[in-house]
Amino acid sequence: MRPSNTMPQASSKRLWIVKRSSIHNRGIFAKHDIPNDTPIIEYVGEKITKAESRRRGDALMEKSKKTGCAAVYVFTLNKRYDIDGGKGRNPARYINHSCAPNCEAYIIRGRIWIYSLREIKAGEELTYNYGFDADTWDDHPCRCGSKRCIGYIVEEKQWPKLLRIFEKIEAKAKAKKLAGAAAPAKKRKAA
Repeated sequence: MRPSNTMPQASSKRLWIVKRSSIHNRGIFAKHDIPNDTPIIEYVGEKITKAESRRRGDALMEKSKKTGCAAVYVFTLNKRYDIDGGKGRNPARYINHSCAPNCEAYIIRGRIWIYSLREIKAGEELTYNYGFDADTWDDHPCRCGSKRCIGYIVEEKQWPKLLRIFEKIEAKAKAKKLAGAAAPAKKRKAA
């Protein structure tokens, strides 16, 4: 259930704790049982333009190619702006992706809130689907480990598109293998 357009109020007690995650280094875990449809934490950071967002994303991709790691915490806010959650104090950036999430991110009156999608038990890791586009699937391998994992961090609505991409790749590989097997072997020249 999507929350109303009214500004959510965070619980008077902190519902989460940051600790080591099997998905990706650190994660956020439920400190207490969290009821369904509860605002858990706000995703905060520096408000930046789309152009600045692309510049930072490209720089981090280059860093990743050199070092093997570069965390991107940019969250789409609207058509003009994004939030760079890597700037400032933003523990919500440690919420990991899952193909079977227990949370959802909602933009409410220009702010990003993470809500529970169902009842979450104390000790359970909080996750949401990052919702990346299927066109950039190969840039975002998934390590969520859920039974529903599709292997890449892609918005669930785009999973059919991703599966069609996989089918095309598999068909091309199969055709290439068949073409190689069908090619006549070259005769050896006698010495």
